[in-house]
Amino acid sequence: MGSGRWSRRKKLLLVTGASGFLGRHLTTTEAARDWEIYAPSSTSLDIRNRELVDDEIHGWKPTAVVHLAYRKDDQRTIVAGSTNVARAAVAAGARLVHVSTDLVFGGRAHPYTEADELAPFGDYGRWKAEAEHAVADLAPEAAIVRTSLMYGTSRLATIQQEVEDVLRGRSRIRFFTDELRCPAHAFDVAAAVSQLAERPEVHGVIHVAGPDPVSRATLAHRFATWLGLDASKVPTSSIAESGMARAGRIVLDTARADALGLRCRSLDEVLGTLGPVHRHP
Repeated sequence: MGSGRWSRRKKLLLVTGASGFLGRHLTTTEAARDWEIYAPSSTSLDIRNRELVDDEIHGWKPTAVVHLAYRKDDQRTIVAGSTNVARAAVAAGARLVHVSTDLVFGGRAHPYTEADELAPFGDYGRWKAEAEHAVADLAPEAAIVRTSLMYGTSRLATIQQEVEDVLRGRSRIRFFTDELRCPAHAFDVAAAVSQLAERPEVHGVIHVAGPDPVSRATLAHRFATWLGLDASKVPTSSIAESGMARAGRIVLDTARADALGLRCRSLDEVLGTLGPVHRHP
């Protein structure tokens, strides 16, 4: 059970999934500087265990809960875990910010708004859609943040590591020219999540993502250049050529987030101000 002990100089933010990529940006940067943070590990707080989640959130009595925890191949963690966190947050009177994904959509030519019907592609997207529905039912005052591919500059995201691994001969994957997303720096998403935790008047779904649709191939070229590697050697292909079943173009309309002042920078704004990092093999 949470002890409820902290400095009380700031409001308490309880974060699940803090060891993940977005979680580290939220808990170890200035994104949440106005919060006192409690970030239980997955071993100390198994979100699939309803009683444990109830006990932990009730014991700590946080001002807000940010739910980031998930396991991509585990339906129980995604759906039951999100349900347990939402139920406990409401019972404790805590503000809830639930983070979801653009993969609740299956891809189309024009952007998706928050009002569009969910049409997931693949198990992960279906489970995240189920989790969204559960959270919306249990915690109608919660903010549900949908975001897209995230990257970093102080630490590498999966896609950045994939680019480095390919160009250093450690992997043989290809990057698709026809798979488009809206990449966002994880710090920008973390800052938006932190702000939403302080704004209980904002509820429902908010798309927080980068302003420009970018293909995985283009993104790989940009990251290769930033990493000080030869971008001309980035191997590319298409979904059609690969024979894989994947969503193609998923573009999030971010007008609502922009109106709320929750803006993510473009790739040019982030990487254009930085020189190559020249990481060692």
